[in-house]
Amino acid sequence: MKKCSAVTMVMAIGIAVCAFTEHAGYMKRDTLAHHTVTMAGSSSMEKFANALSESFMEEHPDVTVTAEFTGSSAGIESVLSKTVDIGNSSRNLSAEEKLAGAVENIVAIDGIAVITDADNPVKNLSTEQLIGIYQGDIRNWSEVGGVNMAIVVVGREAGSGTRVTFEKLLGIRDMCAYANELNSTGAVKARVALTPGAIGYVSLDVLDDKVQVLSLDGTEPAEESIKSGNYLLMRPFIMVTNGEISEQSKTVQEIFAYLRSEEGRELIRAVGLIVPD
Repeated sequence: MKKCSAVTMVMAIGIAVCAFTEHAGYMKRDTLAHHTVTMAGSSSMEKFANALSESFMEEHPDVTVTAEFTGSSAGIESVLSKTVDIGNSSRNLSAEEKLAGAVENIVAIDGIAVITDADNPVKNLSTEQLIGIYQGDIRNWSEVGGVNMAIVVVGREAGSGTRVTFEKLLGIRDMCAYANELNSTGAVKARVALTPGAIGYVSLDVLDDKVQVLSLDGTEPAEESIKSGNYLLMRPFIMVTNGEISEQSKTVQEIFAYLRSEEGRELIRAVGLIVPD
């Protein structure tokens, strides 16, 4: 049943991507007048958003692109209130947000990696074990084949797109027993790395050798397993607009066109994300 959820999400992403890819091609360097584009939202998208801003401004020196990392829900609220041009979200839009005018533009695919401190001998968890840990039913690593050590459950704050997606995919929305609720992907990774017995979840693009990545049901979070739907914990990275891309400023339209160009696709891969089909 869990794999079906992942496959359903892959199909939904494909439909949204089709709408994103119907627009005109990318306009080359120095063809845009001076303009500022503002983004706000997901902290999981920080690495991607910063790389996009820097790369696009190199192509268009007269354009300024800024990004703030206020959380997915706050980013969506900002674009709907027209205080920013783009709201970055690491979760799908709700029906209410879509009715308010928010449009999903999926620009990359990300896996949510389950991590522990680097010294933890456990390498794999079943979906049921992961659910048990986050609901507080499993409290010691010895219960899942590890050493006798208390499990420290780390997660994101309420309103985080990563938290919403993680809990939704596991069917445990608002049922988790967190020891720590942190307000950024980087903070989760740092806490898990420094805390023996800790477990957390982060975006694939922030992984390094300071933490260990667990397999889930024997499947690693890799491009092939994510795109096929075999790895359960995957989600889209969405750049939300208030109305369709074609209704946005010329500069905003060119940012989306840039992401569809080969240079933009390489940028997505370079930051550790997956280019949507």
